Amino acid sequence: MNIKFHSMAVFTVFATAVSATVLANPELTINGVSFESRANWMRLANSALEISGSPCPFAAFGTVIVNHTDSNPGKLICMGVNENSKTGNPSLHGEIAAIKNCTAILTDPEGDYRLTPAEAQIAFEGLSLYTNAESCPMCASAIRWSGFREYIYGTSIETLINQGWGQIRVPSVNIFEASYDLPIQSRLIGNLLANETDPFFLWQYNPSYPCPRGCTRSRGLGASLCS
Repeated sequence: MNIKFHSMAVFTVFATAVSATVLANPELTINGVSFESRANWMRLANSALEISGSPCPFAAFGTVIVNHTDSNPGKLICMGVNENSKTGNPSLHGEIAAIKNCTAILTDPEGDYRLTPAEAQIAFEGLSLYTNAESCPMCASAIRWSGFREYIYGTSIETLINQGWGQIRVPSVNIFEASYDLPIQSRLIGNLLANETDPFFLWQYNPSYPCPRGCTRSRGLGASLCS
């Protein structure tokens, strides 16, 4: 069926309807996966930050990619954390790093999967991406281009902005609304376990907020950081 939009008002009504269906209640059992199972995977996204080697990485953005179609409660495929400072590559946010890591794992000729590049691209359609903070529009677009079955985030972009983080103010639901032409549709689940993910992003710009366990405040250059 071909649909032609004759005015921006019609498109706005359509987009509003889409947003009502793609952003799911995180406490529901969705695609056969319970809230309890999803909570465990989000906690693993938080613990992925240990890859950074610091108990209090400044950009505390962690991601795990899971195959829920393989078994219950699912199988971990790979992890990723923000690697901007480590690599100097400003595009290596946690989600991009995880997609990169998964691609390497899926196509490793000596690994468990040994997929061709074409097979690896198809494999993403059965995977779920968990990230402890809502993706920026670059990462949300990469998630949609990858064709993930599900994308689940913890802390919202709105919360990050309110806590002093510089963000491009485009929520993931808007990326989903604008990507309905893509052949693979994804399920968006937001604010999962936000009460546990929020603290990872509350101390960076608030000198009165306690540091994560294992870190202390250091003052310099007008900033108060945990290290």
